[in-house]
Amino acid sequence: MPKIPAMQAVVEVIRSEGVDTVFGCPGAAILPFYQALEADGTIEHLIVRHEEGATHMADGWARTNGKVGIAIGTSGPAGTNMITGLYTALADSIPMICITGQAVSTKLHQEAFQAVDIVEIAKPVTKWSVQVKEAAQAPWIFREAFRIARSGRPGPVLIDLPVDIQKHEIEWDASIDAPLPLTPVAPHPARVERALDLLLAAERPLLLAGGGVIIGEAHEELLELAEYLQIPVQATLMGKGALDEDHPLYAGMTGVQTSQRYGNASFLESDLVLALGARFGDRHTGDLETYRGDRTFIHVDIEPTQLGKVFGPDLGIVSDTRLFLRAVIDLARQRGVARGPGAWVARIQELRATLTRREDFDDVPVKAPRVFKEINEFYGPDTYFVTAIGLYQIWSGQHQKAHKPRHYQICGQAGPLGWEIPAAIGVKKALKHSDPTAEVVGVVGDYSFQFLVEELAVAAQYDVPFVLIMLNNEYLGLIRMASQPYDMKYEVDIHYDVNGSDNVKIMEAYGCSGRRVTQPAEIQDALEWARKQAESTSRPVLVEIMIEREANTANGTSIAAIKEFEPVPEPRG
Repeated sequence: MPKIPAMQAVVEVIRSEGVDTVFGCPGAAILPFYQALEADGTIEHLIVRHEEGATHMADGWARTNGKVGIAIGTSGPAGTNMITGLYTALADSIPMICITGQAVSTKLHQEAFQAVDIVEIAKPVTKWSVQVKEAAQAPWIFREAFRIARSGRPGPVLIDLPVDIQKHEIEWDASIDAPLPLTPVAPHPARVERALDLLLAAERPLLLAGGGVIIGEAHEELLELAEYLQIPVQATLMGKGALDEDHPLYAGMTGVQTSQRYGNASFLESDLVLALGARFGDRHTGDLETYRGDRTFIHVDIEPTQLGKVFGPDLGIVSDTRLFLRAVIDLARQRGVARGPGAWVARIQELRATLTRREDFDDVPVKAPRVFKEINEFYGPDTYFVTAIGLYQIWSGQHQKAHKPRHYQICGQAGPLGWEIPAAIGVKKALKHSDPTAEVVGVVGDYSFQFLVEELAVAAQYDVPFVLIMLNNEYLGLIRMASQPYDMKYEVDIHYDVNGSDNVKIMEAYGCSGRRVTQPAEIQDALEWARKQAESTSRPVLVEIMIEREANTANGTSIAAIKEFEPVPEPRG
């Protein structure tokens, strides 16, 4: 078998796993890997301005194409800078590998320069954290890393490479190598039978699509089952896009923050919930006694330890979501139990038509719901969106429509500020072969925009166009300090001026462009301008919309007690 540099073998493994773009920042302790990456010449590399930005780019890339994203850094603080990105990927089940350089292996016990024990630091926020101690292990460790990142509940891996190990040669022949197989997790047939029996016995069932439906590529089966049995479908925040929100069976989103009025009402009237790849996160459930109620719960998840983590379901099923849905569909067709729309579907459509939130505000300053009304009307179903954390994320979840899987990317649990700009870069690069002209739009807040804004330089350097729509209330806002989650009884008015008037100048400083909007009627023209500007310059473009200074979202502690901060239409009928 031929002898080649160990890092050449690693790069060949990465390429064979379907990776065509990586994100990172070179440094002395990772240079042998970079030399192999340069010699290979087939994998595009974007040099980032901060290693956390690299992880969020790899994250956005992976969320969009379902492959394993790669972020690279050198030793010491480069690795610690990646921890937030690893946590974000772990929380949202995103397959990713972070590669770190390390000091010479013989010096690690001597407190050598930048010789931090990144393997131990990263263990709580990874599926696997490992240091390569023998060069001959390197390609096998990377193969296993890809398998672990993609298998079961996907997630991140960290691989630490001492610089001396990177310089060795090993025996390796790429022509007789291939990715490690994944073992599909199929449902136990008896539990499929029981699940179908429960579905058919229920009078008001709901299918609840969590992020696992999108990650598991189960959206087609979800639609097929919903239409065959005429069962309404809800989505969690991570599941947005699993079913087109314009579909007549879409029943909205339940939650104490990101929710629709008709979504909460539909859920409260349901008698059975089939949850597919959902975590039952606290922003979704709120008060558990109300959420649990008397309804029957079937919980399907590929990760066994997710079952019963928040509350014990009436029926737990360990399975890949797509394989489970396929099994239920096949069994239902075998039994011939197809249904037409009944009273429950009609009730869902009645709630959907009547329990809405107002969006057609003409106020100045602009009210946030109006912004999302304009977004929904301007952008088509093929647009890719990213948004991160804060009031604008909640408004987006409540008002913005998603039509297709992997087109609405959101950091659901960790919520790192500044995620949107690097994530948008990753999303756009993931589409460079499959859909290079696709529009990518980031919805940001004026405060979050300040974090990782330096990654705009990456987009400008590598000609990565996208549009940023900023909801700017010009200061950090009305912070509500809570004794319990979502308890809004304590209020502290904190004024933190971030000079919102300079955001366009910030864009220009990075070689990009922007425009400020103060009137609702100006939004559509500004979005059209931004679309053309992004296309003509191949750079990010900002549309900064000045919204009212003190605003809030509909929220509460229980899905049965949501406080509406804007007037809502009176229910009809």
